Amino acid sequence: MGKAVSVLDHLARAGPSTLSQLVDALMLPRATLHRLASAMVRYGLVDKGPGGAYRLGPRLVELGRLAAQSRPSLAQAAAPALGRLRDRTGESVQVFVAEAGQRVCIVSLQSPHSLRTIVPVGAALPMDKGSAGRVLSGGGWHERGWVESVEEREVGVASVSAPVFLDGSVVAAVSVSGPIERTTRSPGERYGTLVAGAAQEISSALG
Repeated sequence: MGKAVSVLDHLARAGPSTLSQLVDALMLPRATLHRLASAMVRYGLVDKGPGGAYRLGPRLVELGRLAAQSRPSLAQAAAPALGRLRDRTGESVQVFVAEAGQRVCIVSLQSPHSLRTIVPVGAALPMDKGSAGRVLSGGGWHERGWVESVEEREVGVASVSAPVFLDGSVVAAVSVSGPIERTTRSPGERYGTLVAGAAQEISSALG
């Protein structure tokens, strides 16, 4: 299995390669690579072109599609943890992703309080204002696992955000936001641990 993965990794990086090129790159016996490549061609994992070069096969596209379908979408994965976060904090909660230089809200649950933060799904907000923007820009959360903002985007509003990871990369930011009257001017002390915990739950659900 490891040798087959090595062949696929090499073809993904280097592109179509002859058997001799595979031997030189992977430092495996020619006979071993020939048997392995022939078997992978039979299963559609590798194609052999008219010039004798091997390349990634069409079955990988199908397998990739099936793997993507088996993973929950970000919104689906976030829903349970986000509901618990809203209930525990009593404040509005959101999930943001980076898109075209902005942060876009893909999930939003509103606080039960009449005075609350409302961020509709689909809202595109600036990356340079607010805790979620800083998370998605890669800054501020490394030391504590969360980052806070106070009146950066809107007067009277504070927020706390934490990163969601997929395959080691930040793919989203989970946020709690609300009026300073309740969140105080140190919202991280109040909600940071809860927000980071929710973000970890979503990361685990995605994985």
